[in-house]
Amino acid sequence: MKATGTVRPVDSLGRVVLPMELRKTLDIDVRDTVEIYVSDNQEIILKKHEPACIFCNETSDVIHFEGKKICKKCIDKLKLAADSI
Repeated sequence: MKATGTVRPVDSLGRVVLPMELRKTLDIDVRDTVEIYVSDNQEIILKKHEPACIFCNETSDVIHFEGKKICKKCIDKLKLAADSI
């Protein structure tokens, strides 16, 4: 993990502002979502949320279907499996 040297206060609602330079570096735009993790040694880790397929964990060509994320490759595999029934 690399330290940035940036210190930010937590406001009364528990929010922390991510500096613009950091958001640009990590390609985090307004309204993007981030995942929050807590490590075993009590460190908070933020990661840009990338939707992933529920079957293969692929992050490209993902669509939302009935509340689930599925990639095109897995959709094609499901079609083939359904055709063979």
